[in-house]
Amino acid sequence: MSRPSERLRSLHLTLPTVAKPVGAYVPALRHGDLLFLSGQIPLRDGELAWTGRVGGSDGRTLEEAQAAARQCVLNAVAAAAEAAGGVDRLARVVKLVVYVASNPGFTDQHKVANGASELLAEIFGDAGRHARAAVGVAELPLNASVEVDVTFAVAGD
Repeated sequence: MSRPSERLRSLHLTLPTVAKPVGAYVPALRHGDLLFLSGQIPLRDGELAWTGRVGGSDGRTLEEAQAAARQCVLNAVAAAAEAAGGVDRLARVVKLVVYVASNPGFTDQHKVANGASELLAEIFGDAGRHARAAVGVAELPLNASVEVDVTFAVAGD
């Protein structure tokens, strides 16, 4: 079985620089072998790449929202790797919550979340399978389209 760092290379993915907090919080907090992340939005190269609500004639498409969810996951893995001492110290994904800024009538939040879930499985293999919630919300910070909240288990010291 290959390591997450090897899978990232084979996927031609590079973990981004961890964004500095814009509020009174820390990017990640470890308690025992669990690593709780603060919410991650779809920042790319320091800029918010996907804004606005999803669905409807004036909203982001499902495919755009899935891409945003994937970017959120890359940001989450980067924050977790920094806190854990490397991506290969992340033993498994425990829980994923995906928040989708949704226009009225949009009910495919679970499909948006699949963008995040599938990337976690690509990076971590079976250890990327996780419990999950997908939630539609009216607004997200900075007008982000998607935000993810991930909990990882960290390999013992």
